Amino acid sequence: MSTPTFPPAIPVATQSSKATMSLVLGVLGIICCGLLAPIAWYMSNEEIKNIDAGRVAESNRGMAQVAKILGIIGTILLGLGLLWVILFGGMATLGALTGAGGY
Repeated sequence: MSTPTFPPAIPVATQSSKATMSLVLGVLGIICCGLLAPIAWYMSNEEIKNIDAGRVAESNRGMAQVAKILGIIGTILLGLGLLWVILFGGMATLGALTGAGGY
């Protein structure tokens, strides 16, 4: 009697924490640190590409897509905030509101 032969193991996609990390960066980018939002957007795009290529488990797709959306929203908010400060006299408005008129 011989030992049974089994077919070769099918490679399984590995789990990645980039989806989780990009989701955390996306949330932080909206809540407190806008500079993290473009990083979250970039990392989630890379994670989605890895999922499409089969290098990362499909179960991470939802988290990566949410992180991408949060990154996009945070980047838009960052851009609008920078436009307000630079182009629309936001610094002058803030100075007037705080009473730093130099009187």
